[in-house]
Amino acid sequence: MASQPDQHSFLALDPHGFHRVAYTEWGNPSQQRVVICVHGLTRNCRDFDILAAALAAHFRVVCMDVVGRGASDWLEHKEDYGFGQYLSDAATLLALVAHEKRAGPLAKLIRRPAPQRSPFIDWIGTSMGGLIGMMLAARSNSPIRRLVLNDVGPFISWQALGRLRKLHARRIGRFNDLNEVQEYIRDVCAEFGPLSGEQWAHVTQHSVQACDDGGYELALDLAILSALRIKTRDRIAFGNEFLLGFDLWPIWNAVRCPTLVLRGSKSAVLSVATAKRMRKVWPTSSRHRHRGRWPCTVADERRANYNHTQLPAFSR
Repeated sequence: MASQPDQHSFLALDPHGFHRVAYTEWGNPSQQRVVICVHGLTRNCRDFDILAAALAAHFRVVCMDVVGRGASDWLEHKEDYGFGQYLSDAATLLALVAHEKRAGPLAKLIRRPAPQRSPFIDWIGTSMGGLIGMMLAARSNSPIRRLVLNDVGPFISWQALGRLRKLHARRIGRFNDLNEVQEYIRDVCAEFGPLSGEQWAHVTQHSVQACDDGGYELALDLAILSALRIKTRDRIAFGNEFLLGFDLWPIWNAVRCPTLVLRGSKSAVLSVATAKRMRKVWPTSSRHRHRGRWPCTVADERRANYNHTQLPAFSR
């Protein structure tokens, strides 16, 4: 890749103490137009590298590692994983990027200060990251002004969730080398689509961490899979179709910002019926259908250029 992101982190609060949340940053830090990217259930922020690099000329792009993934800390108390914690951490990140920087006394003497403006924040979320964005966008006074949901919607069947859990829980041991890692990643992430060898190598590299005594292990805490269970303490407004699946229709009904929904034609997570109902319930949403499966943000440069040209127009 032509450039590399700056890597940062912040302290966030959980029920039993503090943990550190990592994120990458692309583009000009003083840019008022901000895009926040959040990954899927078992992935990490480096899935967005190609997209972020393409958007960096026009936006400040911030990509978060949700706690328990990538470079972020793992929670000591595994029961703390869940959407309640993810929303809290994401809200802290929003506060960081939305912070209005004020000129110091010396700068005020040198030049006349410009009027203060809050950043324009757009949210791109894949799978779980989309659900987090949708929940935040549904809150009153949300700073999110545009929302992109990548292959996820307000209803996911228990069958689809069970498939995801089974797919990612079948490997717990370590890998001997990166070739073995890539074989595994190509299998569990097959729905990413026809990536090039270079792109698979990039995904592989950022999916694991080196073990002290040799080999590699996945850069995620497998306890995160328990977050697929509904927890009443998360205080999420679930709908009345919970016997059939993960029902967030009441939350979707509360979203008021313009929303772009991307769906892979063979997606098991975002069904055709759900995508159609999203537009019927809220006609102002825009839906774009892609061939293949997951329209993932680690796709080829042509895919990155598509987002590069569409998102600026979408977020004006």
